[in-house]
Amino acid sequence: MGKSILIVDDSALVRKQLSEMIETLGFEIEFAKNGKEAVDKATSHQYDVITMDINMPIMDGIEAVSQIMQAQPTPILMVSSLTTEDATITMDALDLGAIDYIAKPGTMNVGKNENREEILSKVSSLSRISTRRLKRQMSRPPVRERRRTQSSSAETKVLEARTSKEIEKVVLIGSSTGGPGLIEQICSSLPVNFKHPVCIVQHMPEQFTAAFAQRLDRAAILPVLESKQNMELLPGHIYVARGGVHMHFAKKVSGKIVIREEKDKGASFFQPSVNEMMNSAAEVFECKNLVGVILTGIGDDGADAMVRIKKDGAYTIAESEESATVYGMPKEAYDRGGVSEQLSFKDILKKVSTLR
Repeated sequence: MGKSILIVDDSALVRKQLSEMIETLGFEIEFAKNGKEAVDKATSHQYDVITMDINMPIMDGIEAVSQIMQAQPTPILMVSSLTTEDATITMDALDLGAIDYIAKPGTMNVGKNENREEILSKVSSLSRISTRRLKRQMSRPPVRERRRTQSSSAETKVLEARTSKEIEKVVLIGSSTGGPGLIEQICSSLPVNFKHPVCIVQHMPEQFTAAFAQRLDRAAILPVLESKQNMELLPGHIYVARGGVHMHFAKKVSGKIVIREEKDKGASFFQPSVNEMMNSAAEVFECKNLVGVILTGIGDDGADAMVRIKKDGAYTIAESEESATVYGMPKEAYDRGGVSEQLSFKDILKKVSTLR
């Protein structure tokens, strides 16, 4: 029996655009015009994938995701306009169990072909996620916002007073589809005395990374910042690579280490790219002081850089197939020999948060 998809959108044009793309994958396609219709259909039939619009009459996409994931867990792909407001709402949908998001057809400024390639790649990958894996993901405890207490904020100020010259190790994390919730768990698990800078590339459009960094900052004890040009890399701080540019590093004559934004996309499909971040770190730091982590995601971004930094002495970890929502990026890194250790996400969380 072929795979089936439910396209949920109140716009007839968007439903038509998505169905014309997705029918090339050979999926059986059904439609819903609002969240209530989507819930009714999704709870009476197990679809392989659902694409979900956000703003719809009768019931919006967020409420529909919440009800579907409780009643009949299904891989859901949010269809989002690339606005800051939609970015925040999309993050809420990921919290409720949606796996990933795509830009509405025609809204990506790089042209329709790349938009189409991304949509087909994500629909295809999500259709392979088992309901057993989704149920396990739904059972994870939600990340709570952590209030920085007076004592912890005093300790954080001590960390803020330090400089990049005191960096001992740098943690470099790359993830894509299925990654935002894991990144949030890592950030919220880091203790106040964690002394290493953590640099994160999560594949996201530029309108999303500021909202993502703010969300992480509310969940973490350590300060979380969206990266900016010439921002100093400080111990005990977390940096989210800004969307639309690569995160690079540079050492100034003074010895200070700063973030450099590279606007040239180069050969990378993604910007920011995990390969770009890790390769740049290898130019500025000794690889023995780098910890590279690759989490769930489609494709192979980060695999080649993991091979390089591991060869030069870095400790590298990839998420295991057992826990990865999409075993793409970690598999490529492992298959190419770029992984010191393959661990389940639970063990990665423990390993990173106890890093000395």
